Amino acid sequence: MGCPGRPSECIYTVQVHTETPSHSHSGIHSHGHSHGGGGDWGEVRAKPILRLLLGVVAVAAIVTGIGLAVLWPDGQGRLAVLAEASEIGLLSDRITADVDEVIDDDCSFATENNEWDCRTLVVIPDSGPDAGQLLALPEFVRGPGLPVPDVEAGDRVIIDYEPTTGFYAFSDRDRRGPLLLLTLAFAALVMVLGRSQGVMALAAMITTVVILIAFVAGSVLDGNDPIAVCLVAASTIAFITLYLTHGFNPTTTTALIGTLLALCLTLAISSIFFALAGFTGLATEEGLVLPIIAGDIDLTGLLLGGAMISALGALDDVTVTQAATVAELHHRSPDLSRRQLFASGIRVGREHIGATVNTLLLAYAGVSLPLVLLFVVSNQSLALIANSELVAVEIVRTLCGSFGLIAAVPITTWLATMVASNDAIESVDPSNGPTVAPDEPVAEATEVSEATEEGSSAEPLVDDEPSITDDVELVADDGAVVDDSGFDQSDSSDADWEHFGPRDDVEPF
Repeated sequence: MGCPGRPSECIYTVQVHTETPSHSHSGIHSHGHSHGGGGDWGEVRAKPILRLLLGVVAVAAIVTGIGLAVLWPDGQGRLAVLAEASEIGLLSDRITADVDEVIDDDCSFATENNEWDCRTLVVIPDSGPDAGQLLALPEFVRGPGLPVPDVEAGDRVIIDYEPTTGFYAFSDRDRRGPLLLLTLAFAALVMVLGRSQGVMALAAMITTVVILIAFVAGSVLDGNDPIAVCLVAASTIAFITLYLTHGFNPTTTTALIGTLLALCLTLAISSIFFALAGFTGLATEEGLVLPIIAGDIDLTGLLLGGAMISALGALDDVTVTQAATVAELHHRSPDLSRRQLFASGIRVGREHIGATVNTLLLAYAGVSLPLVLLFVVSNQSLALIANSELVAVEIVRTLCGSFGLIAAVPITTWLATMVASNDAIESVDPSNGPTVAPDEPVAEATEVSEATEEGSSAEPLVDDEPSITDDVELVADDGAVVDDSGFDQSDSSDADWEHFGPRDDVEPF
């Protein structure tokens, strides 16, 4: 049970284990552990922090599951919105067609004194009551700034058909072919480079799309609170995306908890500033149409929920990178202290923050670039342009999302540091033996015996055979193995150790 006497009366042996292909270690720690802070769950019994992480994740999963069950749409809201849209003439059938001829000529209503140029499309529908027949669609007036379809004979287009009136109209060009080709190329590239993990990432992406369409859209149309719906959806997406892509392990769990905490912070900050800014959600065309067909939708809450989901992707990136970085740093340098490990992770996080914040800004600005050009030529001051709800919403989204990103770095880095550095022997209780500091280099030796009795000393015995230092243990003179917790580890079956007792050839000081 260790040395029963005073530390100065005990003889300890530093046991050095060599790494073999069949059994690897992660530095100075107890036996049977995988390296790094998040390889597997074999350390869960020895690490209270891992048990705490599992408990937090379990609670979050239960709450998310309850939210999905309570808020899952029943489809009644969608049917009611479709009926309302059909009643006011906003719905029509979409039919694919081939362009047979494009005619540019005088408009049918033009006169000698009032000339107008028009474009008429002659198409052949693939389905509907006039399938296979030539149809002349309503003409388009040609002029500066007027929307005129830029198509040629042989192009594929989509046309609207109103069954009650038999009216046809041009809707859009059929782009599904190029989109499908691009999607297949992207999927192939991800699978070739990412292999199995790439396949899992694609599966996570598909799941995200399903959640957004089947759950978020349907639940909001059912009249549920958009903020609650988006929060449950974001949590679900985070669980599925992280675990499906990176696997169920401590590193991924650390990243998940960091993501959820940063997401809650983003929601809190966004709620405050959305309320202070007084956003209405009516600044876009979609915001004007939705209240007409679904009057009970909270547009402000929908904006807030959208901001939260849009920040989730960047949060996943930051938290996974930070957790994996800390785990790898600990694996490569297991002698780093917690402070050193945290400082190294934060330095990496600072670089990531700068790039990610700018990415968010460019993403929002790129989507709104035509609008930015209009505001620039409006001869208004920059302050007035920023005051516009269209621009102000994007500013608040960017800054609030950046708050969450910045907070995610120290939160995740601290959690990952606690998980990883818990392996290291930072100190040994004085009642059980001397202190082994993780910052001090470990001697490259196979067997070192040191007599610590008062008035005596000995030179260490160094084996001539080279070794790879991986694990160090303290062995008392009665054969007990003393670890950093002070427990007797002499029964470890996989230990490669040998007891050295008092030596007769040791000369006193």
